[in-house]
Amino acid sequence: MNRSFHQAWLKVTALVVGSFGPVFFLGAMTATSAPARLTMDLLGWRLDRPSDYSAPVTRLLSAVTGGFLLGWGVMIWCLSAWVYPLAPEPVRRTVLTGLLAWFVLDSTGSIASGHASNAAFNVLVLLLAVGPLWRPARD
Repeated sequence: MNRSFHQAWLKVTALVVGSFGPVFFLGAMTATSAPARLTMDLLGWRLDRPSDYSAPVTRLLSAVTGGFLLGWGVMIWCLSAWVYPLAPEPVRRTVLTGLLAWFVLDSTGSIASGHASNAAFNVLVLLLAVGPLWRPARD
């Protein structure tokens, strides 16, 4: 892969990460929580027993998670646009390190909380987000 393809893939990564932000933000309000509930049901493989998003602390956690995910996606997009041309390899390694840190902590916590199915979904998200960034670009 060349650098221009890596730079474009970073935008894919930003969209993958950031797209979860609005979904979880909507979970902060009861009237718009359906997308967040559905996402949690799919990730926890709870299709026969829907998630309960009525607790205020759950809605707060959903809002905070949405904010972090959107912010992380925007940061990756900005790194691809503004920093990658100046330092492509450090940007690639930085994004990979962040993705791997998310994967390990999120998957470990999912398994510990009895939702191992989310760890399996995390593998798919990780593969999509990393894509060709796993290897350095050729000049």
